[in-house]
Amino acid sequence: MTLTPRIELRPSPHVVKGASVEHIMFHVVLALLPIATFSVWQYGLSALALIVVVTLACIASERLFNRFSGKPSTLSDWSATITGLLLALALPPTFPLWMGAVAGFTAIALGKALFGGIGCNVLNPALVGRAFVQAAFPVAITTWVPAFAPRRFSEFVPTTFTAPLMTPPDIAAWALQEKSVLDGFTGATPLARWKFENVLATPADLLSGAVTASAGETSALLILLCGAYLAARRFMDWRIPVAVLGSAALTALVFQLIDPARYPDPLFVLLSGGLMIGAVFMASDMATSPVTPKGVWLYGALIGVLTVMIRYFGGLTEGVMYAILIGNALSPLIDQVTQPKVFGEVKGKKT
Repeated sequence: MTLTPRIELRPSPHVVKGASVEHIMFHVVLALLPIATFSVWQYGLSALALIVVVTLACIASERLFNRFSGKPSTLSDWSATITGLLLALALPPTFPLWMGAVAGFTAIALGKALFGGIGCNVLNPALVGRAFVQAAFPVAITTWVPAFAPRRFSEFVPTTFTAPLMTPPDIAAWALQEKSVLDGFTGATPLARWKFENVLATPADLLSGAVTASAGETSALLILLCGAYLAARRFMDWRIPVAVLGSAALTALVFQLIDPARYPDPLFVLLSGGLMIGAVFMASDMATSPVTPKGVWLYGALIGVLTVMIRYFGGLTEGVMYAILIGNALSPLIDQVTQPKVFGEVKGKKT
């Protein structure tokens, strides 16, 4: 039998970087591990249990929907693990474990499986899970605990093992036992203290993570370093977090110039709340962000401006979650209106 030679003609690029989805996702997990570890150092056993339970809930839900849909297991692509880590880091360390499991299931079911799996989702799955439990459990989602409590490695926060349909224990009563850290503990996040008490946290506390916050609102410096690792390896489009943070800082600066007594400085806006981890790890999600060069800048700028506007004028203290979800929803439209011109195309002429 004679074999006929074949010449295969393909468009560029002809040299492809050997980076599979699994490879990229694995490095995202590696970048999240230092942040998760620091969160455990801040909040102790309760944070560790929450991260483990939420991540396992996402992995189990992913496997369950794989079986129901008749598809092969996709656990090896690490996407469910990333969703679990990001979701756990977006929750308060005091969050009951069963609620965390509900959040994990919802994130995979509504945020991912409903759209057909990895790459098909329109919204960031971790934020879908976070938005669901914020609506379903408004009290638990706004219950906080002081960072670096002395007994954080010897006992759990009382709310951690709250049973379903039971009233969580009073955190304030538990916190009174942590005398060495309670002198400055108010039960409010830096954003809440600014919005309702006009008290600003110091940049040093915000950079080091010595504040009351969600598990992943840790050291802003650490988050930036982990994001820089992904950008250096070209596993993340650096333009998106730069656009988010730059537009948020510029918007905050404009408002501060208008009324310095009412609005905080841009540094506080950047370092407080979940803006840093949202910009670096959530807004840059490849499946839910634009792909055009102009689109990524417009998308990031939209999220940054919306975050500041929701914080300043909305009823909530934090706005980054809804800002990113709105950006996700508008991402296809942004891609459409920012498509680069085809070489040789005559504007307005149809072929």
